[in-house]
Amino acid sequence: MLVPMQKRVKNHHQKSPKPSAPKHAPTLYGAHAVREAWLNPARDVQALYLTPQSVRGFEALLQEAQARELKRPSVTVIEKEALERILPKGAVHQGIALCASGLPESDVQDFIIQAHGRPRTVLAMLDQVTDPHNVGAILRSASAFGLHGVLMQKKHAPLLEGVLAKTACGAVEHIPVAQETNLSRAIENLKDEGFYVIGLDERGEQTIGKAASGSLPDRIVLVLGAEGGGIRRLIQENCDVLVRLPTGGAIASLNVSNAAAVAFYALAAGG
Repeated sequence: MLVPMQKRVKNHHQKSPKPSAPKHAPTLYGAHAVREAWLNPARDVQALYLTPQSVRGFEALLQEAQARELKRPSVTVIEKEALERILPKGAVHQGIALCASGLPESDVQDFIIQAHGRPRTVLAMLDQVTDPHNVGAILRSASAFGLHGVLMQKKHAPLLEGVLAKTACGAVEHIPVAQETNLSRAIENLKDEGFYVIGLDERGEQTIGKAASGSLPDRIVLVLGAEGGGIRRLIQENCDVLVRLPTGGAIASLNVSNAAAVAFYALAAGG
């Protein structure tokens, strides 16, 4: 039986039902961030989302997780447009996203205990560095140059997921992060355990290269301040020494993540 013309027109303009949101919202996205979290046994993974174009590139990691006997969910294949609806606007996801639990929390006492079992320990402290892009880049450099942990102020600290984890390229899985309520008190605790506290400041007494080439203790904390304000006064007063980068020329300053990478290299080379 033919459908009346009026009925056909009505059906033609009827909207399709809006697809429901997935049960588990992604917390991580991007190839490197997802890969490292997927293979991290400390992570409880609830969902893995891949676009059809990304499935083939992830097959080896699925097999690797299985070989390591990691408990992982089945893959959810999702169209690119649908994936972008459940991610932050503008997220560079590369067709891959993951929902996972947070990492185990650390604190300054964990870093102190771990230092007793090492010949040398280098930590970084971020004094009110809150931009997730900067923090992510600093974590990536800290992991690359062999630091053993990063301390941040708990207040206003960015979450270790999303754009921060994407910028860190998987480093959040490898470099422990401790969030402390009072950074001055954390410094005092570290100094009581023999840590030497170096503040990176453009008004530093000497360059970091000169400081690193000297006889530094085996336990070091490098303090980095937010762009503009730098290290706060009370934190500065708790530092054993202030050092600067040997910059010059028309543009004599670096953003905090670039400065951190240079300083981490200097300490790694000096050690």
